[in-house]
Amino acid sequence: MNPAVKFAARAARALVIPRYRASFLSSLGFYDSLTDEELIRKIYKCFMGREIDLDNPQTLCEKLNWLKLYDRRPEYTIMADKYAVKKFVADRIGSEHVVPLLGVWDKFDDIDFDALPEQFVLKCTHDSGGLVVCRDKSSFNKKIARKVIEQSLARNYYFVFREWAYKDIPRRIIAEQYIPSLGKPESREIKVTCFNGIAKLNTICKGIAHNLPGKRQNDHYDRNMKRLMFSVVYKNPEVPEKIPEQMPEIIALSEKLSAGIPQVRVDWYIVDGQIYFGEFTFYTWGGFMRFEPPEWDGILGSWLELPDKK
Repeated sequence: MNPAVKFAARAARALVIPRYRASFLSSLGFYDSLTDEELIRKIYKCFMGREIDLDNPQTLCEKLNWLKLYDRRPEYTIMADKYAVKKFVADRIGSEHVVPLLGVWDKFDDIDFDALPEQFVLKCTHDSGGLVVCRDKSSFNKKIARKVIEQSLARNYYFVFREWAYKDIPRRIIAEQYIPSLGKPESREIKVTCFNGIAKLNTICKGIAHNLPGKRQNDHYDRNMKRLMFSVVYKNPEVPEKIPEQMPEIIALSEKLSAGIPQVRVDWYIVDGQIYFGEFTFYTWGGFMRFEPPEWDGILGSWLELPDKK
């Protein structure tokens, strides 16, 4: 989605729907002076309509926000870094599952576009959404690309929802190999949420990532690929998505990568039969999710055993 259109949609939603207002203002830096706990309590109450229980968390959203405050391991910074994570994943499951890297730079002006292929993807290493896709270098608009990348580099993504894993990631730019099958309405992603190292929630997504509701569908399954009828932002499709034949391998790889971690989501793509790692997500939707029906927040929360407070 065009960044300007996306921002306008978020601003309109914040004006019309009060529960989105605090998170939108936070994304603009209005609450940077608040402590992590103060910000979490503010957004949770605004979005969920009730106080968060951080002393005895029960729901998934409460537990994810508890993890932001009390589960801060150095390796999470590496796992959330879109550059450093490539070696992390390659060392554990093999480089064949890593999308090829074309370059890494500290500033936009450092990028040698002449050395890049005709198609490529630019990403900021420290955030979510700092992305530019080049499908044809001859028509590539560097001015727009610069604006998107430099705006992302200027912002510490951690401040929006206090997702601790993003806090200390070095701000860099990477170029990756372009994958034609991604970023389209028929694109598919597989998201495996592991609780205490066990893959218990599998989501098959269809559509462009971070698109507007109604432009994307998410289909949820348990560990045994039994369909689970709940939604967050994106609805279930009327007809279930076809389960990829590579699903058992994807689950096994996810569990290998998530071993020893209380909760993390591992995202994957399948391209011409090859399984590619996408990214780790420690706090899905920032830890602020309105489930439909609501009881699924508690059901999924019961699947997560919290570690000792640190």
